[in-house]
Amino acid sequence: MNDTDKKLSNALAGIDAANAADPNDETVGGTSRPAALVYSERMTRWLERIAPDASDVLRIAVRAQHIERWTMPRKSYPMDREGYLRWRTDLAKFHAARAGAIMQTAGYDADALKRVETLIRKRGIKRDPEVQTLEDVACLVFLESYFADFSSQHDDEKVVSIVAKTWAKMSDAGHAAALTIDIPGRAKALVERALADG
Repeated sequence: MNDTDKKLSNALAGIDAANAADPNDETVGGTSRPAALVYSERMTRWLERIAPDASDVLRIAVRAQHIERWTMPRKSYPMDREGYLRWRTDLAKFHAARAGAIMQTAGYDADALKRVETLIRKRGIKRDPEVQTLEDVACLVFLESYFADFSSQHDDEKVVSIVAKTWAKMSDAGHAAALTIDIPGRAKALVERALADG
């Protein structure tokens, strides 16, 4: 393993170790595992599908997208629109800082840390191809693994609105990948309605 590969391996291992501490579990294939670790692995799998030649910094940003997210719960902010937006902004800063600290330990330079911060904070969506790929991956993971449960907890109008907003953030390549996802029953009907309305 060369030095570049070793740095990447160490950075990803550091992110995985952090996410493995998530006290929230998710059962996958009959096995209960830390939810944050499951999420980061899903992110990486989708990245490998749609951008197999992704740069190291994009691979790190994708893996660290929600690093230690459970430490900053939504309920710790006011339960209104302003509170939600502030929570999202603070989360992105936190995720970027945690990823940067792990990268620094792994031997990455300041430029690489700054680039990962740009990616995680989604600066340049629709303009920066790597930021767009990260956004596509996050949307694909949501649609494939979390959307069905989400849709069962909210009324149809809210779900259709969320799908429309999600779709608008994605690229054409992201749309094509999303259309390959097998979404069950009512959730699929709501996706079809959102796309038809759009």
